[in-house]
Amino acid sequence: MTLSDYGPPKSIARGVQAALIASAVLGDMTWGRAAAESLEDALALAYRNNPQLNSQRAATRATDENVGIALSNDRPKITATATGGEQYLDTLTQSGLPKAIRQTGAIATASYGLNATQTLFNGFQNATKTRQAESQVIAARETLRNTEQAVLLAAATAYMNLLRDAAILDLQRSNVSVLETTLRQTRQRYQVGEVTRTDLAQAESSLAAGRSALHAAESNYLTSRAAYVQVIGAEPGKLASAAPVDRFSPPNLPGSLDRGAAANPAITTAMLNVDIAVEQVKIAESALYPTVSLNGNFQKSYGSPAALTTLETLSGTVVGQVSVPIYQGGAEYATIRQAKETLGQRRLDLDTARLAVQQNVAQSWGQLEAAKAQIDATTAQVTSAAIALDGVREEARVGQRTTLDVLNAQQALVSARSALVTAQHDRIVASYSVLAAVGSLSPQILGLRIETYDPTVHYHQVRDAWVGVRTPDGQ
Repeated sequence: MTLSDYGPPKSIARGVQAALIASAVLGDMTWGRAAAESLEDALALAYRNNPQLNSQRAATRATDENVGIALSNDRPKITATATGGEQYLDTLTQSGLPKAIRQTGAIATASYGLNATQTLFNGFQNATKTRQAESQVIAARETLRNTEQAVLLAAATAYMNLLRDAAILDLQRSNVSVLETTLRQTRQRYQVGEVTRTDLAQAESSLAAGRSALHAAESNYLTSRAAYVQVIGAEPGKLASAAPVDRFSPPNLPGSLDRGAAANPAITTAMLNVDIAVEQVKIAESALYPTVSLNGNFQKSYGSPAALTTLETLSGTVVGQVSVPIYQGGAEYATIRQAKETLGQRRLDLDTARLAVQQNVAQSWGQLEAAKAQIDATTAQVTSAAIALDGVREEARVGQRTTLDVLNAQQALVSARSALVTAQHDRIVASYSVLAAVGSLSPQILGLRIETYDPTVHYHQVRDAWVGVRTPDGQ
């Protein structure tokens, strides 16, 4: 018997084995006709195109306007009025004469005026609302940062999923090619009576299983490609190799926990929500304070709806008003109690966020360490499986192994290489997960070649705007 009795000739086998080795390395997998595309390029595309991220940026800009709304309470309120029309009068008056005097006629009337109101004191409500709005703006920025991290992590995961599934797809294609060659040679040997029908059935079964695995790999690849387009917003090009980002994370678990507690946007958002709830309690309490306002009115009238003899009237008033609440049915007290309960809830939410971040950091760190160990294990598994396949083929050549033994060894090698591809994928994704868990997954830290979004620009554009309905971007 020769080696060709149980597999392809040595030249073919070595070529297939080289293809399997190449496809097992994620960085060597490419496809398509587009220019090479790195993971950093994909992250930059997602940062610019992802609709979820752009939606959150719009929400942040909308929150900026809360400060302008709060500041408006300290500004005067001015209203202009104008009226005009035709007035008909029929009056009967008694002015001490024996006979009453009747006056009838029509007169055109018109008037215009200005009314201005300025609040001088309302229980420090205006200043409290401004502080609350500013906290809401900062909280919105932290929510945006959290969304940025989620989108970048999803983009990195989608990129690596597509790279992994393309590598596994190539592995399965190469495996089917080997199995087809094996079946063809087994069928030839069966026709000359060198092997039994059992050997032929085993080769046919292995090929059917290989084709089934190939179809599954094709399905996974198409799914990952669709997910890539959804997250990144562009069709994948020729994907290049990727590397872990461990250098941006703390070197150990305690350091990661400390950074996560200080920098994770989920925690900072929860802290700001506590500040917002504190200010809401003060706003509710301000309903118990007196209010002081200044009202001014100017009115010019032509004609009079009461007398035909009045031609013009000019009036102006400036009035100070003090309002002291005594009892309004108890709603203000219920509002205060409600705000205090909400404050307690926000403090509990902060504790929950801290525990969730701590758990996420520990879990991500554990997954990263497991992925590192998995790479070492699967690398050794691939080496051993390759040696075992060579040994089984040599033993089969001298009659000590069967066709099934060769096929099983071949499938063990393919499985080992698929496991190595998956371990390399998990290693890189886990490094991004750790970076996100500690709150450091950002385009600035990653060094992405893209202009980053600065939410403070819009805030300063609208904070002190007294008039205008157009947004800074022209809408």
